[in-house]
Amino acid sequence: MNDENKQEPQDKAVDEAVAREMEGVPEHLRDDGPADEDETGLEDALANLKGDLDKAMQDVLYARAETQNVRRRLEKDVQDARNYGATSFARDILSVADNLSRALEHVPEELRESDKAKNFIAGIEATMRELDKVFGQNGITRIAAKGMPLDPNQHQAMMEIPTDDAEPGTIVQEMQAGYMIKDRLLRPAMVGVAKKPD
Repeated sequence: MNDENKQEPQDKAVDEAVAREMEGVPEHLRDDGPADEDETGLEDALANLKGDLDKAMQDVLYARAETQNVRRRLEKDVQDARNYGATSFARDILSVADNLSRALEHVPEELRESDKAKNFIAGIEATMRELDKVFGQNGITRIAAKGMPLDPNQHQAMMEIPTDDAEPGTIVQEMQAGYMIKDRLLRPAMVGVAKKPD
């Protein structure tokens, strides 16, 4: 009798502990019903878990693809910044190159032969060569114009010049040089285009 009395509180404590543990377990997973219901509930739970796993794997794949796309975009942005970051500065410095070219074009021949002006003119020519070298190092190239057919992607026609010396649509005069930076247009060449005389 004594042993039975001791056993009852132990069983009661075990039952209470089991009941506490089962509080967080979903109904379909509890071991309350017959074995057939248990198996069906377990199969449903497994199917739900498999569905959740498939969805989670799909979400991971989408997240991985999105991360890869973001990485590619960032790499392209960094590359563009390296290649074209100086575009604004390059456009501004082109006016300096234009002024140096105009200065050299308008030097009279007698001044070129003068001993006093030779060194000055040689200095301007050396500056122009250095500027061209710096342009080349930074991927800035001059657009070919005179004698070329008009390309609206690189040339801006400012006027038509009647002439028999060139095919219509051919550039016969360059008013302002055009430049590319890498594979992008920095400034179009401003040109005069041949047309048939009236």
